[in-house]
Amino acid sequence: MVTGTPQAGSALLGPADVRRLAAELDIRPTKKLGQNFVHDPNTVRRIVASAELTADDVVLEVGPGLGSLTLALLPSCRALVAVEIDPVLADRLPATVAERAPELADRLSVVPADALRVTAGQLPVAPTALVANLPYNVAVPVVLHLLAELPSLRTGLVMVQAEVADRMAAGPGGKVYGVPSVKLAWYADARRAGPVSRSVFWPVPNVDSALVAFRRHPEPLSTVDRNVLFPLVDAAFAQRRKTLRGALASWAGSPAEAERLLLAAGVDPGARGEQLGVHDFIRIAEAAVTR
Repeated sequence: MVTGTPQAGSALLGPADVRRLAAELDIRPTKKLGQNFVHDPNTVRRIVASAELTADDVVLEVGPGLGSLTLALLPSCRALVAVEIDPVLADRLPATVAERAPELADRLSVVPADALRVTAGQLPVAPTALVANLPYNVAVPVVLHLLAELPSLRTGLVMVQAEVADRMAAGPGGKVYGVPSVKLAWYADARRAGPVSRSVFWPVPNVDSALVAFRRHPEPLSTVDRNVLFPLVDAAFAQRRKTLRGALASWAGSPAEAERLLLAAGVDPGARGEQLGVHDFIRIAEAAVTR
């Protein structure tokens, strides 16, 4: 029977297990791949509990690494699809699960692929929840790509750099509010779900980490295409000191056209990008589509 929380026991990896596996595979964590392995069982239990999975969930884990979080997730879901770019780690993960949780091994599928380019067709089953310790250098692009590529994803809980977590969950008006905030808000409601200590990683990173939880909107916020909306958002924040009248001039074709679209959308041309919520950007994009 699938339970809502991971079962306690020695199946989870501790610091000694992580180092032993890394030595066995001759793995030296690289900054290029953003590899920082979690070695604290309490942290992975907390992540699984915070993800609020159901027994029917199919979890997508990006960058499972040595399997610390994978082992904690398996008791709490129907199936788990792990996308791993490192072929050595991808090859070893099924054996690790078979050794430490043999009764759950049939729930795991490993896809050796780059999460930035993985497609729905590469996955053996449609995932419903993203739960992952994401590589810091590609966290936002990965989340946005997966939400676009996998409409079956309903919820997510990701561990990212603390500053990135602030940006992803920020609302209009703050200094950290920007492109990631608006683009994620297009897909889902996001919130910061707590800090994560540096000490739970090997090697210890030189930045703080945090959890971000999100839930996809039940229905799309608009019929406007994201390929119209996202370039608009990029332009609005490209020069944050400029008012929207100036910042959107190239995007709209001219300052006069930018002003016309802004007024048609009910947005002050003298405002700045950080003052607008996702619905404001949607109205501008809709005005551009119907001009």
